[in-house]
Amino acid sequence: MAESILNAQLRTEFGKGAARRTRRAGLVPAVMHSHRATPIHISLPGHDAYLALRHSNAVLTIDIDGEQTMTVAREVQRNALTDALEHVDLLIVKRGEKIEATVPLHISGEPNTGVAILDIQELAVRAEATNVPEVIAISVDGLDEGDTIRVGDLDLPSGVEALEDSETALVTVTAPRSDEPAETDGEQAPGAA
Repeated sequence: MAESILNAQLRTEFGKGAARRTRRAGLVPAVMHSHRATPIHISLPGHDAYLALRHSNAVLTIDIDGEQTMTVAREVQRNALTDALEHVDLLIVKRGEKIEATVPLHISGEPNTGVAILDIQELAVRAEATNVPEVIAISVDGLDEGDTIRVGDLDLPSGVEALEDSETALVTVTAPRSDEPAETDGEQAPGAA
C-alpha cells in the first residue's frame, strides 16, 4: 500500500463552530490517537487528504513542522451528500507494528453454475500497518451451486492473519433467482383470472 505524506497544522479551537471554520478554509479537522498519549488535534489539507483516503486502511505520514508521524486512518466521516471529508480519526503506529483492521471482500470470476453471494462484506485481520491489504479478492471460478468458501479456505497475503473463525462462511454459490412465476400443470393459481 502506498503511503501518503500530508502537511498538517495543530488545532487549538474545538467544537462545531471551529470545525466549520476549518472546513471553510479548505482543511479537514482530524485527531491523532496513540495507545498511551494524549490525542493530538490537527487540520489536514482537504484535497490531499481526500485523495489519500480514497483507499481503506490508508497509511498516512503526518508532517507537523518537520516532525513526521506514521498513522493509519481509523474512522473517516464524510458528508452524505457531497462525499466531502468531515472529520478523520488517525491511529499513530510504528513501522512493523501489527494492527487490527477490517478489509472489504470482493468476488472475482464466475462460478460454473449458480450465483456467488457474499455472506459478509468485510473481514477482520491482523497485519503490519503497512501491509494491510486494501481489498481481499475471493475467486469463485469453477465453483458450483451449493459450494461455500470459508475463512479457512482463503490464501491471505504473507503476514496477514484472519481474526474470524476459520469456519465462517464468506461466499455461497446459490441458484439464480428466477423472475418468472412458477408454472403449474395447466392450472391457474387461486384468484387468477
